[in-house]
Amino acid sequence: MTDSARPLSAKGTRLNRRGLETRRHLLKVALRCLADGGVDAVSANLVAREAGVTWGTVQHQFGDVDGLWAAVIDLIATNRGALGTRVPRHSDLAERVDAVVDMLWTALNSPASRAIYNLRSALPNKRADLEVSFPRTAAAIAAWEVDWTQIVDSAFDDLDVDPAKLARVRNMLPATLRGLYVEETLSTYMDLEEARRGLREAITAYLA
Repeated sequence: MTDSARPLSAKGTRLNRRGLETRRHLLKVALRCLADGGVDAVSANLVAREAGVTWGTVQHQFGDVDGLWAAVIDLIATNRGALGTRVPRHSDLAERVDAVVDMLWTALNSPASRAIYNLRSALPNKRADLEVSFPRTAAAIAAWEVDWTQIVDSAFDDLDVDPAKLARVRNMLPATLRGLYVEETLSTYMDLEEARRGLREAITAYLA
């Protein structure tokens, strides 16, 4: 890694090797804490304690809790880049819908997805409040949603699909699948595979 590519501390200085290792360790611990959930999951103090560092170390790396959460989201977004490659470019509309739905369904059970969900559940739910209280985290979430838009749009960009309909599907799909995912964790007699099949067929018919 060149000096120009090295992450900066909260004060704008280049991190040395030890600083980079500390940063990676803190982000790994933060991701684990968030993914595990619990009443104290969204706590920078818990992250510092679990990582075996002081709050001052967290401040040196990220500035404050807003900087920490923003860095966690950025890390997850960086590792999410391969999702779009799972959609087969040679396939028809139905096959691409299946691939997008299955891709997101699989992602919902990942530690990264659980971390994002638990974090966002603890943050202000109104966009204006979030942007005031956690501006860097809000910007990271906005960038995350732009990435999701690009992943879905690129999956269908060479097909004759109505952009307005695709945008509605893109906005609806995460919440719908998360609802089914929650059902899977409950004592339910629903056939969730059939539910996902119905969802895929409905989306395909809508976009056709």
